[in-house]
Amino acid sequence: MSAVQVGILGVVGAALAIQFKSGKSEYGIYISVAVSLLLFFCIVGKLQMILDAVKEIAAEISLNSSYIGTLVKMLGITYAAEFSAGICRDAGYGAIASQIEIFAKLAILTLGMPVLLTLLETIKEFLT
Repeated sequence: MSAVQVGILGVVGAALAIQFKSGKSEYGIYISVAVSLLLFFCIVGKLQMILDAVKEIAAEISLNSSYIGTLVKMLGITYAAEFSAGICRDAGYGAIASQIEIFAKLAILTLGMPVLLTLLETIKEFLT
């Protein structure tokens, strides 16, 4: 699906959701979730291309595969959190969306700590 098609789908979904907000607001939320899920599955298909490119880069520069795994996990956490927070925010639950985003940031920080420690060890070796 091209970017133009995704944009059109998003605008049509938003327009439909707005139409239902005045009468049955829950239908607007359902339409928003359905369009979001459809776009989510379109994006997941594109992620395979990104993963293949990252694997090629890792093979060329002989990077430790655990770092690539960590990077992919961070990407997944970011995308899932943004997706979930966006749906919560659209449904009118901004506080829950904020908590999801905070949790995701802390999860990414936790995943990144071993990489940061390894970087500091490497810098320490260069300095001694």
